[in-house]
Amino acid sequence: MGSTAGQALSYIQGEWIAGNPAIVGPMTHALWLSSVVFDGARAFQGVAPDLDRHCARVVRSAQVMGLAPMLTAGEIEELCWDGIRRFPKEAELYIRPMFYAEEGFVAPDAESTRFVLSVYEAPLPSAAGFTACLSSRRRPVPDMAPTEAKAACLYPNAGLALKEARERGFDNAVMLDPIGSVAEFATANLFIAKDGVVRTPVHNGTFLNGITRQRVIALLRDDGVAVEEATLSPRDVLEADEVFSTGNYAKVVPVTRVEERALQPGPLAARARALYWEYAFR
Repeated sequence: MGSTAGQALSYIQGEWIAGNPAIVGPMTHALWLSSVVFDGARAFQGVAPDLDRHCARVVRSAQVMGLAPMLTAGEIEELCWDGIRRFPKEAELYIRPMFYAEEGFVAPDAESTRFVLSVYEAPLPSAAGFTACLSSRRRPVPDMAPTEAKAACLYPNAGLALKEARERGFDNAVMLDPIGSVAEFATANLFIAKDGVVRTPVHNGTFLNGITRQRVIALLRDDGVAVEEATLSPRDVLEADEVFSTGNYAKVVPVTRVEERALQPGPLAARARALYWEYAFR
C-alpha cells in the first residue's frame, strides 16, 4: 500500500487497513474484562521523538498485565515507521500500538494475545494553555491496580476526573494519590515552578513515570535548571509561580488557571517547551 491522505490506518495481522475496522466481538476478553494495554507516540514533520522508548514500554505493559507480546520493541518501531511513511511528512500523527487478550476468564489467557497498531492524524494541541482544578478522584497504589502498565483499565477513573472538572468549568484535573499528595493531571504529568526551581511529584508508583516527563527533566537539568522530584501538596500547586504539564499527546503545555487563581505562562514552562522541540529535531 502506498501513501494515503486518509485519517487513520491500523496494522492488523500483517495488513494496513484504513478507517476504524472491527477487531473484537462480544466474547473477546479485552472488551468485557479490559485486558488492554497501549502506548502513544507522536510523529510530526518527519520526526518521532522517543518512539523507541514508547515501543519498549508497550511490551513491558503487556507483560505486567499477564499478556504475551509476540513482537519485540524493535519490530514494533519498524511497523510504526512503516505507518508514519504512509502519511504526508507534515501530518501530525498519533501512534498507538496495543496488545489485548482474546480469551480468558477474569485473568487473560496469555496465549490469546493479539496486537494492533493504529497511526492516525491528530493535530498537536495549542500551546496557549489550559485550566485545572483539584479532583476528588485519586490515583491507586500499585497493589490496587496495574499502575506499572499503561493499561486501559486505569483510564475510566481519569475520565471521571475530567468529567468532574469540566462540569466545574475547567479543562483538566489535578489528581492526588491515596495519601493526599499530588500525583498528576488526569491526562498528563504535572510540574510546578517556584522561585526559579522546577518541581514535579516524585514517582511513587501511583502514576506512570512518563517518557516525556523523564525527557523534560533531563533537558532542563542539562540546561542548568534546578529540577526536584518531591512530594507535593495541593497547596504547593495552588501557590506555584508556574504550573505546566508534560505528556506525549500535547508535549509541554502551561496552565493558565488553577482553581480560582489565574496564572500567566511563565519562563520555565516556555524553556521546557523550547528545549523539547530542540531535542525533537536534533
